[in-house]
Amino acid sequence: MTSDLDCDLAIIGGGLAGGLIALAFAALRPEVRLLLVEQGERPGGNHLWSFFDGDVASADRWLIDPLVAHRWPQGHAVYFPGHRRDLATPYNSVTTVQLAVALERQLGDRLLTGATADAVDPRAIHLIDGRTIRAQAVIDARGAGDLSALRCGWQKFVGHAIRCDDPHGINRPVIMDATVDQIDGYRFVYLLPWDDRTLFIEDTYYSDTPDLDVPALDARIAAYAQAKGWHGEVVHREQGVLPVVHGGDFERYWPKDDPVARAGVRAGLFQPMTGYSLPDAVRFALWLANQPLDGLPAATRAYAKAHWRRGGYYRLLGRMLFGAAMPDQRWRIFARFYRLRPDLIQRFYAGRSTIADRIRILCGRPPVPIRDAMRTLWNPPA
Repeated sequence: MTSDLDCDLAIIGGGLAGGLIALAFAALRPEVRLLLVEQGERPGGNHLWSFFDGDVASADRWLIDPLVAHRWPQGHAVYFPGHRRDLATPYNSVTTVQLAVALERQLGDRLLTGATADAVDPRAIHLIDGRTIRAQAVIDARGAGDLSALRCGWQKFVGHAIRCDDPHGINRPVIMDATVDQIDGYRFVYLLPWDDRTLFIEDTYYSDTPDLDVPALDARIAAYAQAKGWHGEVVHREQGVLPVVHGGDFERYWPKDDPVARAGVRAGLFQPMTGYSLPDAVRFALWLANQPLDGLPAATRAYAKAHWRRGGYYRLLGRMLFGAAMPDQRWRIFARFYRLRPDLIQRFYAGRSTIADRIRILCGRPPVPIRDAMRTLWNPPA
């Protein structure tokens, strides 16, 4: 092995979590010799990460703002049967391309692509090509860990960006269009107008299973676009399955005897009810950049365990969604939620609901049968 692969900090996984850690260290601790190790030809994969302005603290925006490819200061909208609402909170999207360009520019030869790990330990990454990367500390940010340790529903989706022949007429993101047929759980369409002719259309489901029938969703997106009068060429595709965690065992997900530091979804750092990880990825990257490299496994595990404890309320809501609501009626939970105050909605997505918020979300006329809700809540929580 050549000595130029030795480093102070090795990050394995060049997605959002690993990429933000690398960018935070490059900006705040340039003296740390880091290496970002990605198995793909470019970091980032094929993803679109979006966030509301309130999801990321103003003092932390410097880390994520250079990666924003699209911003909608005019706010966003939601559609439900019999109810449409416009909300003023600005919305932003980060693309894989923006993340990859930033990492390539900032890291240079400290970015190692096309490198697949065979084994990882606290001070080394062993690659399948026989090379070993030795480091003072290693961070594992390779996506989800052992999800069998968690009780999950699933948010799954297929997205198409369409270059329309004519202006599409959508002037702000539509976070949820739940006026569509309810299939395979709670279904909604998500719309992002990238420009006046380019529209990202995502068909999304809160489902009991992670199975993703891509051809069927492709056809539904095409039918939705046709019904709206949008015709054109598909210029981008993506798909994904996110865990919506409503229970499980953190000690199994990240055993005490696992000595490797973790980040991102592998550490359980996401909003349990939505599966979204960008706000937590920003917070964690900036926290980590202020930690000593010695002792990272214990420090990151303690951080993740505290996050798991704070997520108990959101896991409770997930149990209600998946345990008390019939699949084709789950939209009613979200429709009721979107009648609440905008500031409450904002804090919910950021994972920062106050005690008053939590009470307000659960009180009032229930959108699911009381008996089913109580039976679900009385199940032993994890």
